Amino acid sequence: MVHRFAIGIRAAAFATLFSGMVHAQSADGYPSRTVTMIVPFAPGAATDIEGRIYSNKLKESLGQSFVLDYKPGGSMTVGMNYAVRQKADGYTLLFVSASYSVLPLVFKNLAYDPIRNFEQVSLLSKRSAIIAVTPALPVSHVKDLVEYARANPGKLNFATAGNGSIQHLTGLWLQSATGARFTFVHYKAAGASFPDLMAGRVHATPMTFQSSLPMVKSGKLKAIGVASLRRNTLLPDLPTFHEQGVKDFEYSSWLGLLAPEKTPAAIVNKLHGELARIVRLPDVVERLGAETTLMATTPAEFRRHVAAESARWVRLIREFDLSFDDAKN
Repeated sequence: MVHRFAIGIRAAAFATLFSGMVHAQSADGYPSRTVTMIVPFAPGAATDIEGRIYSNKLKESLGQSFVLDYKPGGSMTVGMNYAVRQKADGYTLLFVSASYSVLPLVFKNLAYDPIRNFEQVSLLSKRSAIIAVTPALPVSHVKDLVEYARANPGKLNFATAGNGSIQHLTGLWLQSATGARFTFVHYKAAGASFPDLMAGRVHATPMTFQSSLPMVKSGKLKAIGVASLRRNTLLPDLPTFHEQGVKDFEYSSWLGLLAPEKTPAAIVNKLHGELARIVRLPDVVERLGAETTLMATTPAEFRRHVAAESARWVRLIREFDLSFDDAKN
């Protein structure tokens, strides 16, 4: 009996070892064909531009095409709804932005869990932002914006990239911190609001430096404050919201990469290793580094980052009783 048990143990151990060897080697031939990278944003956004850099570099290093597939809308849920249904084989990946950390908090009727049903491959970068306003608005500083909103209740239109987007929550945070009240105007993508912002049909929105700088320097938009705790060298004379009395106000846009749940760990780790190398390349740093902090965290570090951000937004979601029923499954 003992002998049979010992044989069984050895057989099980061999099976486990063999399985582990196959799993460990499962990324050796990856990728062997084109990889699709879902972009849940409109073409031309800052996150899209950054995503193109990574896709091109991955093609160079791994020898297969990494093709961007645009599926904007629904605060990224359109792209996520598609990606979550794909095979967990490493041939479908998904870019996500800072809104990812709030999706399970505000969208209650999704048929999947945005956090648990994806593998977090890597947090790739963070970028500081400004609050930009239309030139027609008679404000130059944060205090002016708050006073204008208070004097004109409901008349200051705050543009966002959709219900529950990080721009929406940033506007709510500004309301909570200052007592001002805005009318939120939700667009399919952040860039879709820019023509209306310049024309004065909407009045304010958070923007990355990359998106806003040409319009600010040409006078088509005004920057009233940096939404971070430190000034940015691209606009060194522009004070932060923190300096202007809105304490600890920090809106950081970021870009991360996901894969469908149960994508083999060997593939996830291979992708992370490549991305960690790519973000250190001199030409990538030169292209993105002026406004972007490049990082390529480990999958575990990315998960912790998302958890910390989610906790930060819970208070606002509860304060404004924020929930939505229009996310499509």
